[in-house]
Amino acid sequence: MKLLSIESSAKAASVALTEDGRLVSQFFQASALTHSRTLLKMAEDMLSDLEMTVSDLDAVAVSIGPGSFTGIRIGVATAKGLCWGGDKPCIGVSTLEAMAHQLRDRENVIIAACMDARRGEVYNACFSPMGDRVERLCEDRAIPISQLIDEAKKTGKTYFFVGDGAELCYNAFLELALPALLAPEPLRLQTAWGVAMAAGGRQPEDASDLAPRYLRLSQAERERLQRLAK
Repeated sequence: MKLLSIESSAKAASVALTEDGRLVSQFFQASALTHSRTLLKMAEDMLSDLEMTVSDLDAVAVSIGPGSFTGIRIGVATAKGLCWGGDKPCIGVSTLEAMAHQLRDRENVIIAACMDARRGEVYNACFSPMGDRVERLCEDRAIPISQLIDEAKKTGKTYFFVGDGAELCYNAFLELALPALLAPEPLRLQTAWGVAMAAGGRQPEDASDLAPRYLRLSQAERERLQRLAK
């Protein structure tokens, strides 16, 4: 299967082309430029360099959240546009699960994918590495770091942190002398290669069914509900 994968849920944006699970190419950028300016161009440039078009693809995969509301919308919209334009199916994957796949060859750890959700919280999901896959230990959630600490105290296991909220959690664990590891910087941020690994073995679906997964309301929506409550 030739799969184009897209990641734009946070600061970093990337696209990757895999064939039968093997990474062929990846374009990655973590700059101040908005994903609306960079993402589609990255995909077009990568396919052009490979002398391919959307018609050569079998499917498109994309991270659907959690993460930046704007970033997720741009990624999902880009994936839908490519699928509809090329009559291709789509695979939506959890941003957190995609990050966990980047550490799936580790042993005797709990992979804790964490994204900074602000307000003292992180978007988090925990996984057990299984060599060529990961086993999910909890659903995607928005929780205080203190809750993650309480869970770690009960398990007694080493937590291996990945994601743009990894360093925040890692430092909190070190302050309490809890066993923790921090993913190397090249593996810490979200990547389209992680999306491709998470999409492996999943059945593609119609792009019209693709939808973002935010986990909580945006600030604008929260403020609107507060005004209505008054």
